[in-house]
Amino acid sequence: MEWNLSTAEELVAALRAGEVTSAELTDEAITRIERDDKAINSICVPDFDRAQAAARDADQSRARGEDRPLLGIPVTVKESYNIVGLPTTWGIPLHRNYMPDQDAVQVSRLKAAGAVVLGKTNVPLGLQDVQSFNDIYGTTSNPWDYARTPGGSSGGSAAALASGFGALSIGSDLAGSLRTPAHFCGVYAHKPTLGLAAIRGMVAPTAPALPTEVDLAVVGPMARTARDLTLLLDVMAGPDPLTLGVAYDVTLPPARHERLCDFRVLVLGEHPLIPTGSAVRAGVNRVTDALVDGGARVERRSPLLPDLTEAAMLYTQLLFSSSVAHFPIEAYEQLQTRAAELSADDRSLEAARLRSMVFSHHDWIEANSRRERHRHGWRQLFAEFDAVVCPITPTPAFPHDHHPDPRERRIDIDGVAHPYFDQLVWAGLATMPGLPATAIPAGRSPEGLPVGVQLIGPMFEDRTPLRLAELLEQRIGGFQAPK
Repeated sequence: MEWNLSTAEELVAALRAGEVTSAELTDEAITRIERDDKAINSICVPDFDRAQAAARDADQSRARGEDRPLLGIPVTVKESYNIVGLPTTWGIPLHRNYMPDQDAVQVSRLKAAGAVVLGKTNVPLGLQDVQSFNDIYGTTSNPWDYARTPGGSSGGSAAALASGFGALSIGSDLAGSLRTPAHFCGVYAHKPTLGLAAIRGMVAPTAPALPTEVDLAVVGPMARTARDLTLLLDVMAGPDPLTLGVAYDVTLPPARHERLCDFRVLVLGEHPLIPTGSAVRAGVNRVTDALVDGGARVERRSPLLPDLTEAAMLYTQLLFSSSVAHFPIEAYEQLQTRAAELSADDRSLEAARLRSMVFSHHDWIEANSRRERHRHGWRQLFAEFDAVVCPITPTPAFPHDHHPDPRERRIDIDGVAHPYFDQLVWAGLATMPGLPATAIPAGRSPEGLPVGVQLIGPMFEDRTPLRLAELLEQRIGGFQAPK
């Protein structure tokens, strides 16, 4: 039997029953990677020798009667996480030889849970793209169509999962970096509530791995089923022990409902600032039909929904104001000059991105205050609804586009070109207020490409969208392997 496309849950059961060993699973995964990854290029830093040793150790531990949540399960890790003995570059050529001296806290948690780390997965330069390519490791391709991107910045992880290279992966999300690759590659991902999972050690090369919280950014699980997301989130969740000084225990509230018919869901298909492509609209409608057929209460609009235009502008301001924090003074002054030349009437997202790059501290405080008002709006909405269903990006995976200036790139939505970074507005809907969001497969485009949607849930109620994802998987199906 081949195990490469089995779920982590299935592998745990098989290992406990003695049907397979971790060494066998690991060797099978390595064989598949060596055979298939030349065309995809998802595993940019293999760590096969140590993986095989860890698998043998896992088998010995199980023989002694030990049992941990991920004992013996082959997994991958996004390149941006520190792992002792492997480079952490973030795709930046200057740091191609940087070797951290300590594992990231989430890598430590994976190992403590018994996982076998096969290696690291590819990312874009500085994690700042909706694609995954850099001058150190090259380009990662989508397993469904090698001419297209798997997304970014956790694109290598999504491509690896879709290809059967490990049962689980961990990534990060600031601008949809977990959810977009899942959507493009037909797998699952969960962006946790902001602050739920410790982020220390998922840090740019040479920066100290401190127990700080990064505004907007989270780390989270990726898998081939919704239940596997929950399995991995339970390993990842919890504050940084360095901030507590004591042992910790995180108990998330249970899902609000167990049955689909009890869920109250708001469905959003259109955004005021960017159209939704026909393939993604069809995915949203497919999920909506499943909800209705399952007896859920479904609404298409609500006066409680925070203003989508203001939400997108706020997200843009918070995201891009932080992106220039370490720019050289000359580059910053050039941005100031360009921003000053903008027309006062220019309310486009492109103008908002430029203006936010030269935000004053006063500007940022004002934006943050408006964010808190949006958070309160979401609390009121989630008193009436349990989840919000909406797109992740307006289109399925798009062709590789490596134009050196992202401002010159365009995203094609049903034949009409739009500014490349405008596609981030849907990802920002959950990111700006820090809400949990689960990316799920929702069918295929007419060209056969995966299409996903996201299920946004109430803050710190991550189990609610995860449970809804599981129920929808039973109705519309989930991951399918690329042909």
